[in-house]
Amino acid sequence: MKLKSLLFSIFLIVYLSTLIWNVVIIILTKIDHHLQTPMYFLLRNLAFLDICYTSTTLPRMLVNLLIEHLAISLPACIIQLFVFLSLAASESSLLAAMAYDRYVAICNPLRYSLIMSKDVCLLMVAGTWVIGAIYGAIHTANTFRLPFCGSNALNHYFCDILPLLKISCIDTLPNEATVFVLGGFLMLGCFLMIFGSYVQILLSVLSIPKGCGRKKGLSTCVSHLIVVLLFYGSVVLLFYGSGSFMYMRPKSTLLADKEWLLSLFYTCITPFLNPLIYSLRNKDIQGSLAKLVRTAFQRKNF
Repeated sequence: MKLKSLLFSIFLIVYLSTLIWNVVIIILTKIDHHLQTPMYFLLRNLAFLDICYTSTTLPRMLVNLLIEHLAISLPACIIQLFVFLSLAASESSLLAAMAYDRYVAICNPLRYSLIMSKDVCLLMVAGTWVIGAIYGAIHTANTFRLPFCGSNALNHYFCDILPLLKISCIDTLPNEATVFVLGGFLMLGCFLMIFGSYVQILLSVLSIPKGCGRKKGLSTCVSHLIVVLLFYGSVVLLFYGSGSFMYMRPKSTLLADKEWLLSLFYTCITPFLNPLIYSLRNKDIQGSLAKLVRTAFQRKNF
């Protein structure tokens, strides 16, 4: 009981911190006219995605820590799986869009405003949501066409594909193949776009003579690159995979029935770290936050 109370306190703090920091980023990038650029527009959408993403799983996990043997209805499970998969696919696509934005800003600075116009940014963000919705709908429909049997007990803290496949009464190889093909196509495509963008950025920055803005050019990409590494690099860090490639790893006795443990990283830790990475490393965000705090303090004193 003490352990559950401790875990509840930790994850509650993480969840509330995630919400607060992402809301702060949304507010700052919305009200500060200095942050009305395509980069911060995409960042605002990433913050909103992280709020939705973590809110899909963490609140229910907090309830599970308080109430034993908590059940979830079939409709609620369907909705949770669809929303979770849609948001995961949307975030992967949005990270690719953000990499393209940095590529245009550094490699084509004179045409940046023309290429990354408001309409283009809106289409890019809308595209990420459409991709996510299609991806989530396909896997959700494919998963819940299966018959389930036995205790229908999931060894997980939310409805995810792998735990659901494990309680199916029939062979799930076609479902696993669909997850592998669609997930691989989406994630690998986004990763290649990010990789290609950063190769071009690196080549462009290295062509700049020393002392002529090389460091500044790279510094604008560091925060985004760290977030990308958190999202995709967990493949290596978490032994065969996590959020991005969790369903495409070979079966392992070490990871058997441990999907819930791996899931904590990309459903809890990554959304918690993303706003901290952007706010701690970004001088524009820091300056805007300081100005907002000063303004609020002055109004209070007045």
